[in-house]
Amino acid sequence: MLPKLPINLPPHLTLKLIKTYCDSGDLRRARQLFDKIPTPDLHSLTVLISAYTKQGLQKEAISLYTRLRDGGAQPDKFVLLSFVKACATSRDVNMAQRAYKDAVAFGLDKDILLGNALIDMFGKCKCVDGAKRAFEELEFRDVISWTSMCSCYVSCGKVRQGLEMFREMCLDGVRPNSVSVSSILPACSDLKCLNLGREIHGFVVKNGLGGNVFISSALVDMYASCLCLRQAELVFNRMSNRDIVSYNVMISAYFENGEAVKALAIFERMKSEGLRLNYASWNAVICGSLQAGRTQQALELLAEMQYAGFKPNQITLTAVLTACTNLESLRGGKEIHGYIYRRCFLDDTTVLTALVFMYAKCGKLEFSRKVFEKMFKKDTVAWNTMIIANSMHGNGEEALVLFNEMLKSGAKPNAVTFTGVLSGCSHSRLVDEGLSIFNSMSRVHLIEPDAEHHSCIVDVLSRAGRLEEAYRFIQDMVIEPTASAWGALLGACRVYKNVDMARIAAKRLFEIEPHNPGNYVLLSNILVNAKLWGEASETRKIMKDKGIKKEPGCSWVRVKNKVHTFVVADKSNEHSIAIYKFLSDMSEKMRQAGYLPDTEFVLQDLDSEEKADTLCNHCEKLAVAFGLLNLNGESSITVFKNLRICGDCHNAIKFMAKIVGVTIVVRDALRFHHFKDGHCSCKDFW
Repeated sequence: MLPKLPINLPPHLTLKLIKTYCDSGDLRRARQLFDKIPTPDLHSLTVLISAYTKQGLQKEAISLYTRLRDGGAQPDKFVLLSFVKACATSRDVNMAQRAYKDAVAFGLDKDILLGNALIDMFGKCKCVDGAKRAFEELEFRDVISWTSMCSCYVSCGKVRQGLEMFREMCLDGVRPNSVSVSSILPACSDLKCLNLGREIHGFVVKNGLGGNVFISSALVDMYASCLCLRQAELVFNRMSNRDIVSYNVMISAYFENGEAVKALAIFERMKSEGLRLNYASWNAVICGSLQAGRTQQALELLAEMQYAGFKPNQITLTAVLTACTNLESLRGGKEIHGYIYRRCFLDDTTVLTALVFMYAKCGKLEFSRKVFEKMFKKDTVAWNTMIIANSMHGNGEEALVLFNEMLKSGAKPNAVTFTGVLSGCSHSRLVDEGLSIFNSMSRVHLIEPDAEHHSCIVDVLSRAGRLEEAYRFIQDMVIEPTASAWGALLGACRVYKNVDMARIAAKRLFEIEPHNPGNYVLLSNILVNAKLWGEASETRKIMKDKGIKKEPGCSWVRVKNKVHTFVVADKSNEHSIAIYKFLSDMSEKMRQAGYLPDTEFVLQDLDSEEKADTLCNHCEKLAVAFGLLNLNGESSITVFKNLRICGDCHNAIKFMAKIVGVTIVVRDALRFHHFKDGHCSCKDFW
């Protein structure tokens, strides 16, 4: 049982006892004692507010101050200073504004100690205007004032103004200290400002600040960001004391400059030397491995991280969801979703947005919708992701609905938003809607359409068969047409069998990207379909003479968490006999159901029977067959292909889905196709 609190103590003893309770961490009894004081003195108030802030109880600190202020108490400099620090720690901009008003009201805003604290507070609350106001009110500014203002600009993303403030500080005769240097170097990194970074490095060497681990780490980061890896290595190797931060910075530096092997070697060195790894270490190596295309290694590092006792945080989860997206690992993504639910990350917009995209890329758009609908807060990136998800699945109408809901919610669309919406319009043949949105970009939303948006409109018109209009649009473009624009036109020329327009588009593509095999192959296929064998042969000869090789088509399907890949006429799979027997049996059932092989998609001069046999060997059919043989009670399978799905395979899979009675999802190079009950979600338009 706790002893009773003493009463009627002299003020100095009450203060001493409150300090004792605060120092021991017993803030409850310190507060009880404080509340028994009839007229609390300012010193006791300062001690208690500061203790609350140190213990991470900023709300209680702010509540205590506001209660007493509302009761008519007048703070002194030290009470205000403790309140300012509480506001800074809480990042509460409204309370920060109140602190500043009180400082002005009591004539304390020109005090250098309190003024510096106010600048720092506004910087932590991301309020540049407030920090500028507090800075300008100071009659005398020391190095802390200038440094706090520089840091405020940098932390608020206004790095250019931060650099200008740093230069102004030097011109004003104020000598930068180690904090000034370490806080401004990140601005040099962000702006790739190598010359100023070198000047600061010279200042560091001249003034003997090289031993400061924070400065050295910032210099390593600056040189790495400016693609000067050799200088970054020199700074790192010359550091007499390297802490975990400097190692983490060097790992990121190697990854950023494409030196994944060296980055992983540094990480292994850290472990072998017994350094205590932190979250930043694990996140740096996991995210870096993903950026380097080492997706499987990133997942192995995640397992190692958890074994070492580190639970994935927001950064880790977002990175790992990216890995699952790249690997089309629905099972892995679902496991992360479960972890997010168990660990209460359900209010984290960034993580949930990554989850929405993962489900969409793995073919589960309905799961994407569920996650998106349950998000408490939807920012522009979240809306963009859901719009793009619907577009890639061919749901142009839904993409338009989401776009309008986004505008009603108050979220501001950006260039990515319009790319997503226009892409949806092209896949769903929403020509008028696409043109209307394109025209509204600069007029209504003050966003100038870029090359990507123009290419989308070419695609919108081309897919709808309006090839002449698409060609005129390209000719009238105010910016140089890109390969995407001409490629969209060329792709439509095959669908609508327009050989003359195909020649025009292909000619421009050969000039823009002369080594892209897809353009030569597409033109050759268009010519073959038109029975222009000689011209098609000449196109193939140009490819051969230039040493350009066609990318081989392949399809893959994940069964029991293992990826099985197929190429045309593939017999390497151990179940090949069963696969080809399944397709043979299925072909007969399909013929009885009305299927006729579309031999137009065999681009060789063979007879009809040979062409039909060749069609059975296409990689997407082999992957679908293998997936159906391994359903294990599932109601759907998802197959992926690196190229555009062949027209005959598209038709055949519609029949297969109806006969077997399951949903077959195929993601090709352009979009997702959902086959069910003899129909495809693309409505035979892709």
